[in-house]
Amino acid sequence: MKRTIVIAGAAAALIAGGTVTAFAITGDDEAPAARSSVQINDDERDDASEDAADDGTEAKAARVTAVEAIAAALAHTPGTAVSADIEDEDRALVWDVDVLTKGNEWRSVQVDPGTAKVLGSHVEHEDDDDAARVRAAMNGASVSAAEAAEALAGRGVVTSVDVDDDGTARGWEVETVASGGERDWNVDLRSGAVTADRPQADDDSDDD
Repeated sequence: MKRTIVIAGAAAALIAGGTVTAFAITGDDEAPAARSSVQINDDERDDASEDAADDGTEAKAARVTAVEAIAAALAHTPGTAVSADIEDEDRALVWDVDVLTKGNEWRSVQVDPGTAKVLGSHVEHEDDDDAARVRAAMNGASVSAAEAAEALAGRGVVTSVDVDDDGTARGWEVETVASGGERDWNVDLRSGAVTADRPQADDDSDDD
């Protein structure tokens, strides 16, 4: 499969100037979300191995880091970030950041991975039990989603940060992509201690 990344001219000019440090804000619930500056052309999808390679391509295309995307989302929608994921939405890459607001709303904020602009946001109608589990997991937490992402920045490109609200070992689940492939990590919500999850290949073999 051949995959091409196209970054709009304005975004490319901004990126060439250095690290994104300012966050422009556009989009809201009443207006359609703006188009991401990072576009993907899919010729075809063949198999899981090529999908894994695509994840690496997407990671390289996202010039805005998870930490920067979370900061942009929280500047637009104050609250507590509970997840940040780089996603392919109709051939456009976006950072999707979920925020629990002080008003008890669960909002999804889309951030351009090329410019750090907020493209739009909307209320997520999550199940009350799901929201309650996340709030319970976050109770007493001293490590934020951005701090968890920062802790793994040296291990590769962070493509996903999500709070693990299942079981007793609650923490941040962080996914990175590097030359060695995808890896999953756990970051303790209170101490910030980082532990490696099992390699993805091991998980796949368990299903055979």
